[in-house]
Amino acid sequence: MDRGLSWSLFLLTASWPTLPHRIRGALLIIQAGYYPILAIVGVPVNVVTIYVLLYKDCGLSPCVRRYLGAMALADLLVIILDLILRHIPIVYNEQFYFLFSIPVCNIHAVLLYAATDCSVWFTVTFTFDQFVAICCQKLKSKYCSEKTAAVLLGTVTVLSCLKNIFWYFMLTARYFLVNSPWFCYATLGVFFSRFWITIEFLHHMLTPTLPFLLILLLNVFTVRYILVTSRARRRLRAHTNGDVQCDTEMRNRKKSIILLFVISANFILSWAMLMVYSIWVRMSNLGYDSMYLDAFVQELGFMLQLLSCCANTVIYAVTQTKFRQQLKNVLKYPITQIHQSIKFTH
Repeated sequence: MDRGLSWSLFLLTASWPTLPHRIRGALLIIQAGYYPILAIVGVPVNVVTIYVLLYKDCGLSPCVRRYLGAMALADLLVIILDLILRHIPIVYNEQFYFLFSIPVCNIHAVLLYAATDCSVWFTVTFTFDQFVAICCQKLKSKYCSEKTAAVLLGTVTVLSCLKNIFWYFMLTARYFLVNSPWFCYATLGVFFSRFWITIEFLHHMLTPTLPFLLILLLNVFTVRYILVTSRARRRLRAHTNGDVQCDTEMRNRKKSIILLFVISANFILSWAMLMVYSIWVRMSNLGYDSMYLDAFVQELGFMLQLLSCCANTVIYAVTQTKFRQQLKNVLKYPITQIHQSIKFTH
């Protein structure tokens, strides 16, 4: 159960560990550098992203900017609550031994899982907004607005907080600093309780399994609509103009479609492994154990899920020209000010 670096090195150098044990030991050593670097990069990147989306003209509609800003804020909270306050202390548990004397773990769990739920379901609300904007032109003017976005994001936030209150009663206030299965201590009655296992299983079904399926379904419908309308528009323009000319409307819509699909793909790829492992663990606790997944699958799943909290900024920068330019301007601003100050003093 020890997650210290010394134990990880022992798993790699000793003669008795099996291949899965060695893989897990290697992952734990990688995490010792991976998690701090991810935190150092992730916090400022998400802060700058929130600032650019909310206060700069980045070529996106106000509605989309609100969704993406909320997603960046939720990702920032996940980085703080999950990466910095959970995973880094687990990897460096010998240095964070003092946490055992701070009885706030169940409160930490409520906030952490609420932030994670917000991050996931904000992605779903954004995906649905883009589905309506692309496929439901009659509803677009009514649904795709800042007011609707604010109401949906607020509702998701409240429901996420209410949904995760059960962690306060399920877990104790003492830190466990191990991911098997939680980072807080729980009584044996809770650990083997069919009631609590079922509640936690439903939690994992709601996040991320249901969002996973919804995002896949919405993207399938969106792709189908795009293919049908593209063929129809090409036939119409070929009939009216004699050849297929550049369709301005489809070209303008292309960037939104690329943004939607890349964000959806990032979510699906980053959550797939952790989702499968979480469902398997809960099914195993309920007595349905048809296969075996080693703990290194969970560790790799955590690494991918946390990486997604920093990936969205890269996605915006790659797919949105104006966002990329505004991001450069914001990052250059402190350097420019320092340079000007040095020139002024001389």
